[in-house]
Amino acid sequence: MNAKSTFILSLLVCASSYGQELKTATDTTVAADTINNALEDIVIVANRKPTKISDIPGTVWVIQPQQIQQQYKNGVPLKEMLAILVPGLDVGSQGRSNYGQNMRGRSMLVMIDGVSLNSLRSISRQLDAIDPFNIAKIEVLSGASSIYGGNATGGIVNIITKQAQKYGWSGDTEVSGRTGFAGDKDRDLRVAQSLSYKNDKLSTRVSAAFQDNGATYDANRDQIMADIAQTDLQYNRTLDLMATATYDINDQHRVTGLIQYYNSSFQGDRSAYLGDNLGAFTNADPSQIGMRDGFYTDHKPGTERFMASLGYNGTNILGGQDLYVQVAHRSENLTFYPFPGTVNLPNEKRTYMSASQQDTDYTGIKAVLTKDLNFLKFTYGVDLDFERFEGKQNVFNHAKSLESGGLVNITDFTIPRYPTNNSFSVAGYAQAVYNITNQFQLSGGIRYQNINVKIDDIIGSVQSTQVHMGYGKSADVIPGGKSSYNMTTTNFGILYKPTTNQQVWATFSQGVSLADPSKYYGYGNYKLNPTTQNWDLLTSLNVKDQPLNGVKTNQFELGYRFKTDNGFKGQISGFISRSDKNLSVDRKNFQVILLDQNLRNMGIEAELSYTKNGFYIGANTLIISSEVKQNDDWKKQDITSASPSKIIGYSGYTYNNWSFRLQSTQSLKLTDDADNVIKAYNTADLMIGYKLPVGYLNLGVQNLFNTDYQSIWSKRSQTLYSVYNLPALFDYNGRGRTFTLTYSYSF
Repeated sequence: MNAKSTFILSLLVCASSYGQELKTATDTTVAADTINNALEDIVIVANRKPTKISDIPGTVWVIQPQQIQQQYKNGVPLKEMLAILVPGLDVGSQGRSNYGQNMRGRSMLVMIDGVSLNSLRSISRQLDAIDPFNIAKIEVLSGASSIYGGNATGGIVNIITKQAQKYGWSGDTEVSGRTGFAGDKDRDLRVAQSLSYKNDKLSTRVSAAFQDNGATYDANRDQIMADIAQTDLQYNRTLDLMATATYDINDQHRVTGLIQYYNSSFQGDRSAYLGDNLGAFTNADPSQIGMRDGFYTDHKPGTERFMASLGYNGTNILGGQDLYVQVAHRSENLTFYPFPGTVNLPNEKRTYMSASQQDTDYTGIKAVLTKDLNFLKFTYGVDLDFERFEGKQNVFNHAKSLESGGLVNITDFTIPRYPTNNSFSVAGYAQAVYNITNQFQLSGGIRYQNINVKIDDIIGSVQSTQVHMGYGKSADVIPGGKSSYNMTTTNFGILYKPTTNQQVWATFSQGVSLADPSKYYGYGNYKLNPTTQNWDLLTSLNVKDQPLNGVKTNQFELGYRFKTDNGFKGQISGFISRSDKNLSVDRKNFQVILLDQNLRNMGIEAELSYTKNGFYIGANTLIISSEVKQNDDWKKQDITSASPSKIIGYSGYTYNNWSFRLQSTQSLKLTDDADNVIKAYNTADLMIGYKLPVGYLNLGVQNLFNTDYQSIWSKRSQTLYSVYNLPALFDYNGRGRTFTLTYSYSF
């Protein structure tokens, strides 16, 4: 830990001497007793039914409404907020993507009101999904879960949307600005408005949140390079339109609904310049790289998503059971930045620009039944999921891209980038909890899932590009086909309650990483037939020869949580997760490959806090080690996938109408056996709130000490795209000192 982080943590400790002098916060400030989970909080995420945290044998975190509001009103975006408030979650990128942002070193499942944002095609846009203005609370289950479907091997994040809280009409208004004062383009502006109505039967809320971003600058006041790999949020505009409603038919029957339209897209004219005739890329010359005006593309990078869900909850039916049913639909269109590539033509190796567009349509039906017999509680249900994915590649006019250094990109032709696939999944599960005594509880469950995938034929994207550019006249298709596989996962746990305010648990749980058919198939080796001018397919990775399968993860966990009457709360868990396969990425063509090697993650996830008379202080941490087994030896996992350890420290207090918070993020050094290094760094945030006679004012300062550091995603992308031998293109520094001022008013 460096001197700066030591100083910050010392500040946090010294602040405790003022605790006795502070008064209780008003209801518009962040109440100190919400900084950590209350053991009686009710969550859905652990068992798919309302369950008290004190009855869950596992690590569960709840981010309360006051915590969410304090963070985002002081300028902390959703991905960074989650990394600060959830011990097991990695520090994420400051861009659009949450690629590589793991939980406990593994992939996470993200949901909004129980509707999955994950797909078979593993695109990392799950957190580019909702404005925090519309979030009521966030439930997090750490570790592998067999209760839900695939890609929950590291944990689950369930985002709960806001509902009407007050009887009659009410609403919220927010206006904010964010800047680092590095220039007139260094500004983010946002405005949000909601209107709610509630009576004895109906509760409804409609809202709109809009944000317009400018440029971002690092600690040296240099503009941060555009992330052309995963896209960033410079010059981005976001619109989140949402409507939620709940109708109580009677005391036993309730209907809920949600409709959301979310659009987050690039709207600027400045991006990465790749040199004269794309010379920075072709000659691996970093001196030609820079940010320039004049950028234009007819396929703007962004996320566009429509989602709707309808739910029903009935109590005391079907023999005294509770029934939960949800039908949901999600359509999303994801576009990416123009990206350089090369293709072999008869007389040249041509550098050109292209961008992918990836569309998903998902429909899910879920039904859950629960029965409580006091000593025995059981939950069982069925999930049906339908999904269609189509991936395209927009190849841009070579001459315009070349003469503009990659800034002007107008589509010449569009080809399939990945094989179109349609999938259908059916799963059944059952979970039981048996109370041996008031102190001892046993639980266990099983989930069986069958996944059927139909893969369309496709011509390799390289050969399609060559044919469109005049090299060859046609090409063989890589055959598609049908594939199906089954996955059975189980979980067992024991929970012991020595007192009402303490729980100890030991669990075994399994999770599954589902294969991504779009990046697994559709690759082949071709040779041009000089007579027919056809690209003949020699070999390929296809459905017939390489059927799909999932990767199962086994996790063991031992944990303890407590709270005391004198203000202490804590939760700690030790875990080890292991799988006999490892999903990786080929760094030449970025194909997903399944490696026959063991992967294990071991670590400790913990938080401890103290609250007294409006003052609080605490820290949380993830200490983790990730290794793969090669030739009977355990070696460090590649930094493109492994998680750095981290330590978060925080302290705050409230006094009359004032609230204060200081928080410190220490990301620790991570190395792998190839000598790749993610460097350690420390940042701090200061948050000040004041209740006005009308409304509330927040002033936040992110990166308080203006730390100059390289983001974790930057180093990962430099390693992942090392084949280009151009690390400067993926050099994304963290944002420098940034100020946010927010005014909010509720009526």
